Amino acid sequence: MRIVVSTSSRTPIYEQIKTQVRASILSGEIAEGQFLPSLRQLAADLRVSSITVTRAYNDLEADGLIHGEHGRGFVVLPIDAQVASSALRTHVDDVLRELVAAARRARLSPPQVHDRLDEMWSHDE
Repeated sequence: MRIVVSTSSRTPIYEQIKTQVRASILSGEIAEGQFLPSLRQLAADLRVSSITVTRAYNDLEADGLIHGEHGRGFVVLPIDAQVASSALRTHVDDVLRELVAAARRARLSPPQVHDRLDEMWSHDE
């Protein structure tokens, strides 16, 4: 699991962590029964406060995606495939709305956006 946080983003760091871990769980990158990195380890890796990671993990637990096991850490719970697929599509829609808004501010036409998307898609393979 790779998590990237931006201190210059308007989105709080705990929310950035939560969103990225959620996407990793829903996509199956982190499997059911797998333990997440410890709070301290992830905080050290990301160079953030353990309180920040704790808040992200607690939110994920409240959402029913993970469960804290005393002395062992946080484990990924079973996720219904349809629920996961729907959540991922919703996330894509949200990101696309942001993309459209950014493209309009940059005065890019839909064909220009499509070209950029095609270019990025091919580089990501």
